[in-house]
Amino acid sequence: MRFSRFNTACLCLLASSPSLARAQSARTAPFSTAAGEWPSHTGDTRGTRYSPLDQITAANFSTLEVAWRFKTDQLGPRPEFKLEGTPLMVGNVLYTTAGTRRAVVALDAVTGELLWMHSENEGARGAAAPRPLSGRGLAYWTDGTSARILYVTPGYRLIALDARSGARIRSFGDSGAVDLKLNMDQPILPDLETGEIGYQGAPTVARNVVIIGAAFREGGSPKSFRNNKGDIRGFDVRTGKRLWTFHTIPRKGEFGYDTWLNGSAENAGNTGVWTQITADEELGLVYLPIESPTGDYYGGHRPGDNLYGESLVCVDLLTGVRKWHYQLVRHPIWDFDLAAAPILADITVGGKAIKSVALPTKQGILYMFDRVTGKPIWPFEERAVEKGDVPGEWYAPTQPMPTKPAAYARNGVLTTDLIDFTPALKDAGLAAASRFKLGPIFTPPVLSKTEGPLATFSNGPTNGGSNWPGGSYDPETHMLYLSATNASPSALGLVVPAKGVSDMDYIRGFAPGAGRGGFTVQGLPLLKPPYGTISAIDLDKGDIVWQVPHGETPDAVRNHEALKGVSIPRTGQAGSVGTLVTKTLVIAGDPEVTTLAPRPRGAVLRAYDKATGKEVGGVNLPAPQSGSPMTYTVGGKQYIVIAVSGGPYSGEYIAFRLPTAGAR
Repeated sequence: MRFSRFNTACLCLLASSPSLARAQSARTAPFSTAAGEWPSHTGDTRGTRYSPLDQITAANFSTLEVAWRFKTDQLGPRPEFKLEGTPLMVGNVLYTTAGTRRAVVALDAVTGELLWMHSENEGARGAAAPRPLSGRGLAYWTDGTSARILYVTPGYRLIALDARSGARIRSFGDSGAVDLKLNMDQPILPDLETGEIGYQGAPTVARNVVIIGAAFREGGSPKSFRNNKGDIRGFDVRTGKRLWTFHTIPRKGEFGYDTWLNGSAENAGNTGVWTQITADEELGLVYLPIESPTGDYYGGHRPGDNLYGESLVCVDLLTGVRKWHYQLVRHPIWDFDLAAAPILADITVGGKAIKSVALPTKQGILYMFDRVTGKPIWPFEERAVEKGDVPGEWYAPTQPMPTKPAAYARNGVLTTDLIDFTPALKDAGLAAASRFKLGPIFTPPVLSKTEGPLATFSNGPTNGGSNWPGGSYDPETHMLYLSATNASPSALGLVVPAKGVSDMDYIRGFAPGAGRGGFTVQGLPLLKPPYGTISAIDLDKGDIVWQVPHGETPDAVRNHEALKGVSIPRTGQAGSVGTLVTKTLVIAGDPEVTTLAPRPRGAVLRAYDKATGKEVGGVNLPAPQSGSPMTYTVGGKQYIVIAVSGGPYSGEYIAFRLPTAGAR
């Protein structure tokens, strides 16, 4: 165990392992899974989550056995119950983040044995982090001679580690660390220790540039509309030197500044990228999926369209200069953060080859563009949307809507979306919903009133459609696979904040004495199934090819007294989970646990035929999938690794492979 003045701990075991030496294999092309590795957060820098491996198939998936397990309880002062990581695998070594202090670990990819561990104890700065815990992953880089692991701490420091030993690269930044709260073209307020900014995603490494996002506290009650700004930066992977900064809220004189009326760009905050960033290394372009400005549901302090809020922005990899942008939501007031990684797909539309970028969204709408020019693949329509009446709010009169593909998940809520298992439940659902304002997508938030409406009742904001797990793309068939949530509704009500809570005119909440309204009916979801789905979309045609409910019907529905004798098809489960696509399969785990004989209570890692959507196999999990699955091969055997956690079950990585006799 070794400690430095940064209060850093590094546990290094088997530093001379041959498998670790192989992790330094030369990199001569953009990251790829073609050789059976998983060298980047999404397999490659293009966001595809695809591997051509084919040893695990429909015929043998259900025979998978646990190869190893890695429990994360001791990697921090307390166990973690929200393990969202996706490991990397390079040179027979698996690298990942884990634990409440966001430790980095290197594991033997065959046995799961710990090879080294690195941890940063950031004290008060770490305790104040807006995005704590283990985060979603890390990045790998090599020049063929040396190899590095890069990750962002909860306290917002970029750390570079030697991939062989786990020791800091002392020539990088300040003794192996870059303080990301410095060199931001803005002061981080109120101070470096407690200033609100961080990042829980994995850095994106493209060529020799490390791209870092920015994230803030979750929730609809920000302390101030003058929050810190979420600028995006590129750093030299060798030295840690800042190469460029992209201002997500334009400074005076920059393009887009005039979309913030009354000079509101000066004080506005957030508008970062808290999810994964993707890059086209060959074109030298980076794709930034940008979140909402402060605050999520009230924009009266920032009149105007508010570029680059909820925009997809393409910048130059080496300079950060904007190449093109498209604002998906003008003047954001629905929390439609661009939550999923953009997916780079080379497709053929009408006989023409197109380098496209596909963006899954909380709206359950797939937005597709030419990734070189920014032109939509299929036309967008300008649709008039309702103007609300919240005092001081500014409303965009229209919003752009793609003509293709069709929405793959519910957005907005109409009476036809409410529970209707039986006539009695349908009536009860209508009564519960009567306290809310219903409407299609882009129905604005309302002032919460005790007599009603309590709020706008909607699906999409916060947790609908596709969230940070995103999708997976098959470059051979040009099919995109997306999980989605149809039953995680949001109540968009606004109230005047209590004194000392926020300086905003309005924050999200319910009127005093109003309660929280009818989100359920006799314990059943107010919205009807399917609660969660996986969809396959042909990107050449813009058509949904198949869609299936994902996950068993929840226990609370299947065993409900009011539904005895009622035939209910599988409903699927609410919760966006990451998918993995291989040569023949789409793989994803359940977001909930169920009790269904003869298996023990738990979740299931499921495999679907990627051509038809038919479920072809499953293996038991002790807890829900909480990180996205990845796959690799070592010694002629294919492995699938997945993070599970949630409820009373603390974080664990589980690796599966075929029984020895079944491997080929």
